[in-house]
Amino acid sequence: MTVTETTDLEALANRAGLELEDATASEILAWTHERFGPAWCVTSSMEDAVVAHLASRVAPGVDVVFLDTGYHFPETIGTRDAVAAVYDVNVITVHPDLTVLEQDAEYGAALHDRDPDACCAMRKVAPLERSLTNYRAWATGLRRDDSPSRANTPVVSWDARRRKVKVAPIARWTQDDVDAYVAEYGVLTNPLLMDGYASIGCAPCTRRVAPGEDARAGRWAGNGKTECGIHT
Repeated sequence: MTVTETTDLEALANRAGLELEDATASEILAWTHERFGPAWCVTSSMEDAVVAHLASRVAPGVDVVFLDTGYHFPETIGTRDAVAAVYDVNVITVHPDLTVLEQDAEYGAALHDRDPDACCAMRKVAPLERSLTNYRAWATGLRRDDSPSRANTPVVSWDARRRKVKVAPIARWTQDDVDAYVAEYGVLTNPLLMDGYASIGCAPCTRRVAPGEDARAGRWAGNGKTECGIHT
């Protein structure tokens, strides 16, 4: 991508972030598909299939990228398989360069306990960046009410690190909005959401949350880490 193309995309993203602030999630995704055609994708942790379902309605066959870290709960893998079978999307599973056993051999067992940032960098951040190479935009399920660190998430922004347009179509949604959409359309969700988990990541780094806790309090609990690095 040339400097001019990058500058144009950045300007487009910044302008769209303002112009689409009050647009619906479907309108934001329709804008994305109109601008980028097949050169955009959805990324999903398979906590639920809300954004994948929304995207399938405006862009049937859209690519949905799933990062298989090797540490996921069986329920998460099951949700991925169900999404691939039920919705009109193309689920693409991306793996890290090293298997869990290869990583253990090179860096020692349970790196996620000793250096979670390094583990996330190898098993999430690097694979994502590799998988986004051929896209000009990517959509994510970030919401402003997820956590204080996400409170200012734009609906469209410029991902300077990857030089892509980043779309967060449900950024303005609350949990009630998500629940209402799931109920209205019977959207697939990870079964763990019904078992005390409010935010679902890798099994070794995810626990149930207590009543009144922040939804992401169960992620990397006890070490001050709040993000895997994908969105920072």
